This record gives sequence, structure tokens and C-alpha cells, in this order.
Amino acid sequence: MSDIQISPSLLSANFLYLSDEIKMLNESEAEYIHLDIMDGIFVPNITFGWPIISQIKKQSKIKLDVHLMIVDPQRYIVDFAKAGADILCVHYEACNHLHRTISAIKENGMLAGVALNPHTPVSLLDDVLNELDLVLIMSVNPGFGGQKFIENTYSKIIKLKKMILEKNLNVKIEVDGGVNTENYRKIIDAGAKILVAGNAIFKSENPKQTIKQLKNYL
Repeated sequence: MSDIQISPSLLSANFLYLSDEIKMLNESEAEYIHLDIMDGIFVPNITFGWPIISQIKKQSKIKLDVHLMIVDPQRYIVDFAKAGADILCVHYEACNHLHRTISAIKENGMLAGVALNPHTPVSLLDDVLNELDLVLIMSVNPGFGGQKFIENTYSKIIKLKKMILEKNLNVKIEVDGGVNTENYRKIIDAGAKILVAGNAIFKSENPKQTIKQLKNYL
């Protein structure tokens, strides 16, 4: 059985038929639904907030992987917990008090993740890595779907994996941005355990088969 987990990014779904898209994911081998929350300040785009997440939660049979691309994310931790987030991931670049934010996420019953923009080195997580459940490495500049994978991401995954092993931690590496059926094997080989994929899944002729392929290294 594969230990790779797939988190399809709903940003690429057809929002006119969102209920159908969620039903498809429920029937697939995906472990999570990836929800990108953007405020138009931290990133140049606006998506949706916890009222939408609470509605998705009612239909989803799989866990919600919520990625906050917003300023001052600590202000909304309780709201996203109430809405049904299972994982809450905040950006290193958006947190003045990262340790406090991670603690608050866990205190509210969610798994805690920290995301790193492409320009942010993994070494900056050295002092909090033992507090985390996962690290989300952005392999595109955050804000929009459909971007090209940044090649330097592979070396970042390898460096982070080495840090995790040296500390003997159980921290998963998640990769988000430009993940597709051409590069996923190399991403997994570098050390990633959770793959976020948007267009590769939702623009596929057979999304469930694509999820199966990504998960099972087919």
C-alpha cells in the first residue's frame, strides 16, 4: 500500500458543479481536499473563507487540508477549526510569532503545518520543526493555479528531508504547485509524502485515475 497521500486543490475545480467535484473526490483515492485561502494582500488573489469550508465539510468524506495564504493567520485559527479544517497550514512569511501560532493550531485540534514560499530556505524552520506535523513547500509563487513547477524545489525537498531524518521526526513534506504526471515521481523520490495537484487532476479526462496514478507511482 502506498504511503503517498494526494490532496487535490479545489482551486482548479469547476465551482459551478462543486458538489459533483466533491463527490468525485469522495469516490477517489485522495486523502485530502486542499483548500487555498487567499486574502488579496499576502498574495495577489482572493478566494473564499470559512463559510465555504463549513459547507464543503458537510459533503466531504475526506479530510480538509486548509492552506492559509493570508496576513495575520493567527486571528482566524478558531474560525477555521470550527469550519472543519483537519490540517491548518500557515506561511512562515506571514507569522511574527510562529511558535505561538503552531501551538494554537494544535490546541484547536488540527494538525499544524508551515508553508514556505519558493525564496524561503528550509533552514529557517530548524527551531520549530519538532513542533510540526507537516511542511508545505511551495513549488510555484503562491496566488494562482496552473503555474510551472520551479526546479529548485527538488533540492529544497532533499534538504528538508535530511533535517527531518537528522532530528528523527515524523514530519511529512507536502509539495504544492505545478505537480503533474510528468514530475510527480521525481518529487516523491526527493522525499515528499503529500502531493497537492490542481489542474493535473481537475483538467484530466479521468480525475480519479490520475489521483490513483499519483498516489501509487504508476
